[in-house]
Amino acid sequence: MSKKKYFNRDLSWLAFNQRVLEEAHDESCPLLERLRFLAITSNNLDEFFMVRVGGLTMLETQGIRKVDPSGLSIHEQLASISERVHHLVELQDACYTEQLEDCLAKSGIRHLRPGGLSAAHTEHLRRYFREEIFPIITPQAVDPDGPFPSLLTRALHLCVRLKNPPGASRKPRVALIQIGPHMDRFVTLPGGDDYAFILLEDVIRMFLDDCFPGESILESCAFRLTQNADMAADDRASDLMEAMEAVLDARNDSACVRLEIEESATKVLQTYFKRALSIKDRAVYLIRGPLDLAAFMNKGGVSGYEELKNPSWPPQPVPAMDPDRSVFDTLTHKDVLLVHPFDSFDPVVRLVDEAARDPDVVAIKQILYRTSRNSLIIKSLIQAAEQGKYVTAILELKARFDERRNIDWARALERSGVQVIYGVKGYKTHAKMCIVIRREAQGLRRYMHFGTGNYNEVTAHLYTDVSYLTSREDLGADASAFFNTITGYSQPHSFRKIDAAPLTLRDKLLELIHGEIERHKQGQEAMIMAKVNALADPGLITALYKASNAGVKILLNVRGICCLRPGVKGMSDNIRVISIVDRFLEHSRIFYFHQNKDPKVFISSADLMPRNLDKRVELMIPIEDAPSRNRLIQVLETCFKDTVKARELLSDGSYRQVRMKDKQKPLRSQEALYKQATRTAQKAIQAKPTVFEPHRPS
Repeated sequence: MSKKKYFNRDLSWLAFNQRVLEEAHDESCPLLERLRFLAITSNNLDEFFMVRVGGLTMLETQGIRKVDPSGLSIHEQLASISERVHHLVELQDACYTEQLEDCLAKSGIRHLRPGGLSAAHTEHLRRYFREEIFPIITPQAVDPDGPFPSLLTRALHLCVRLKNPPGASRKPRVALIQIGPHMDRFVTLPGGDDYAFILLEDVIRMFLDDCFPGESILESCAFRLTQNADMAADDRASDLMEAMEAVLDARNDSACVRLEIEESATKVLQTYFKRALSIKDRAVYLIRGPLDLAAFMNKGGVSGYEELKNPSWPPQPVPAMDPDRSVFDTLTHKDVLLVHPFDSFDPVVRLVDEAARDPDVVAIKQILYRTSRNSLIIKSLIQAAEQGKYVTAILELKARFDERRNIDWARALERSGVQVIYGVKGYKTHAKMCIVIRREAQGLRRYMHFGTGNYNEVTAHLYTDVSYLTSREDLGADASAFFNTITGYSQPHSFRKIDAAPLTLRDKLLELIHGEIERHKQGQEAMIMAKVNALADPGLITALYKASNAGVKILLNVRGICCLRPGVKGMSDNIRVISIVDRFLEHSRIFYFHQNKDPKVFISSADLMPRNLDKRVELMIPIEDAPSRNRLIQVLETCFKDTVKARELLSDGSYRQVRMKDKQKPLRSQEALYKQATRTAQKAIQAKPTVFEPHRPS
């Protein structure tokens, strides 16, 4: 047993991605959902290389000598990452080529290769190539003695090696063909009752002679590059939007951190790429199956084949939010807690929409980190500003991989008269909050939404998150003070109820943990439960170790990165860590402290990582009304009872399926929470009296 106190964060993340891959191998999961999980693992790896591997590679190039909390140097981290990812890629390839492809074919979804086509299919593709593909693609010759051309990161390309003419340089003579992002990767083949397709790169490969007439083609292979995206705008820039656009441009010319290339590529071509891109062997990944499995994400949406998909779990209407009653009227009398995606996200959208249209609303203030492409919430903010309301939006331009979308939305908001703030210098603004100020008979009243997830109507159907709608005066005063601290030059001060990073959030969590320690020492009941996406902060991990040593029972539901090592005698034997991977991405952050039967429960936008606690603007909100607090406790308890999709972290860093006790019934937490939301909605419908409303003449 290693005596190290912490797991490496990147290796822990790779373990999470392997748990996602296990869902693709799970035969109890519907076939197209297994394909979707496989695509998710591929997309996850793309972002991991762009950010984490990109950043570590940059530090290694700069000669930075430091070790992480687990004791690994930068070189050791990169070597371990490469070893783990090469193994993971082998598992991905095997999952598709040895399992899913055959199973899909038996179910009527056939992936055909050039060698398995009928004469009719070949002739159809010849016409398709000449009419739809050839006019678009542009072969690009590469100068053997010049620099390698700048390519679009993560875009699929074909590399074609041509025979050198007599007397020419012995260096490989190659040309590149970009398989454009706006071209359909999956070419449907006609005829038959099944759905048959062939990949676009295979179609182009079939007719390469048309692209290089008179040339001898020695080989061709598909490849894609991943470039470093771990670069940020200078917060000192006079125009942050302009600086962010410069960063987006710079990413296209940054260093290559991964080459994925078909396994069939010869040693000649592999060596050529390594030299041209100045990459080490560890950055080369030979792929046996299709490249860019993330593109298969949309195959889960192929029409028909419903038996190969998950049964529908539509979000349930929220009984507390009567659609015939104003949101403001409802929140005047009670708080409303929503557990997404089991509860509908519509009440959150309604809050902003009604605020935009209500003549008594005078101002709306909102923090936006990530939004959808066709955001109804942003459209409501634009409408409110156009109607003369005071609208302020803090729109974080530094939200990684959403920078372009946020820049476009910022410009649209500014054109409509919204006051737009581009976050805070030196920090990312990651908090989720909306304040609506309404003039009423008793004076101005504030209505708030606090959340663990983004204002994104699309991901609200895919992620588990918590929303809290309230008009509590203490929270309203804190929300206004917090917002003004971000937008103006006002000095941060202590709040009545909330805690914020980087101000008080870390200290509050440490205080709550130490409170449980003291209660246990005094013979009182003590326990901690938490649900987060990541746990990597050494200070908080050390505090949890102290609580464990003091005898406090600790239950942690950590979806992804967990650097805490549980189950080590004398250090963490009272700590249990689980991770749940299921059809919805676990995303909510909930904290529970027993406090001798007087529990304190919080929701937060922050994970327990140094970046969240020190480098981001985050919020933690106490949930004090009993129904909402009790529901959150019930959510936590349900997660820790999961025996279907939960995996338990062991002291050696591996995960195992949670084992059922004797006579224990299987419990799948997401299914249980959805059924509970459904029962609650149905009971409300049944309890509502039937009212006949006659049609009257106009």
